[in-house]
Amino acid sequence: MIVGILGGGQLGRMLAMAGYPLGLRFRTLDPSAGAPAGHLTEQYVDDFTDTEALSRFAVGLDLVTYEFENVPVDSAKFLQRRVAVYPPPGALETSQDRLVEKSFFQRLGIPTPPFVRVDSWNDLENAIASIGLPALLKTRRFGYDGKGQYVLETEEDAVLAWQTLGGVPLIFENKIGFEREVSILAARSTTGETRCYPLIENHHEKGMLRLSLAPAPNLSEALQKPAEAYATRVLDELHYAGILAIEFFVLDGKLYANEMAPRVHNSGHWTIEGAQTSQFENHLRAISGMPLGTTDMKGCAAMVNIIGTLPDRRAVLSLPDAHLHLYGKAPRPNRKLGHITLSCASVEARHNQLGQLQKLIEFQLS
Repeated sequence: MIVGILGGGQLGRMLAMAGYPLGLRFRTLDPSAGAPAGHLTEQYVDDFTDTEALSRFAVGLDLVTYEFENVPVDSAKFLQRRVAVYPPPGALETSQDRLVEKSFFQRLGIPTPPFVRVDSWNDLENAIASIGLPALLKTRRFGYDGKGQYVLETEEDAVLAWQTLGGVPLIFENKIGFEREVSILAARSTTGETRCYPLIENHHEKGMLRLSLAPAPNLSEALQKPAEAYATRVLDELHYAGILAIEFFVLDGKLYANEMAPRVHNSGHWTIEGAQTSQFENHLRAISGMPLGTTDMKGCAAMVNIIGTLPDRRAVLSLPDAHLHLYGKAPRPNRKLGHITLSCASVEARHNQLGQLQKLIEFQLS
């Protein structure tokens, strides 16, 4: 079976690494000739919107998936007329517009922070009056890793935010005083089989994910069960196949959906060593109709993103439970170059080794 991947980044690279033992072969399409997945796959260097290139790309493929959520929906639908595409383009379309996404959550009975659409300065003034501050003003499309959003603490911030972001469709969201951020990874196969991983606690720096802890500390069934129920509603409603990630805020023991990603997700990288079946393998099992693998953990795990500069490899690998993953990217500020996972027998061992990692990579450990 030959799987086409739209996007040639590190997620595509890790999908290919997980898929070769299953007997799968891979072809990637990406505008960049130096994309990380190209080191391991047959690579087409073309634009995602070039229909002639998409037609060439589709020849001989058994199915297509994607490794980032800003793939043009029209391109996914174009390919769907020629080959099976999973997750379905409808999931891609829903996730690409924050207003559509939040409205979708609410329609399914999944709580979200209060929000309203903003298309004009008058809309923004009304949003501040009705929802209040502090709040977030975000572009509805093409935001990631903290980009495309502005924090409003005072009414004066609104002027600068409008000058910075105005001119494109926006969404205004209440900035709830959440206690922590968590995410759930869920897999659904083409046969409808569904499995969920334990909730993960995520820590961000400058809008970018830096640290994930699995399972989330002090995880209870009171959080895990509703997260699984919400994820299952989304999967079933979208007739989904593949891995889905949903990010939540936790406040007073209740989950509030922030956003979803219809793909394998950065907060799930720990599953490579820390779960019985990685998110990458389960994504491929799901879209190809194979039975899903167990999502049970082997112990407890952590993932630290390597951003901007590379650490001392020997020092990292001297930690007994550390696993180093480098993506083959040249260092530069704010660029994800790789990640380190810890797969530990105990929470204490994880905490101790994260403390040692802090001496090699600067990140916050609460």
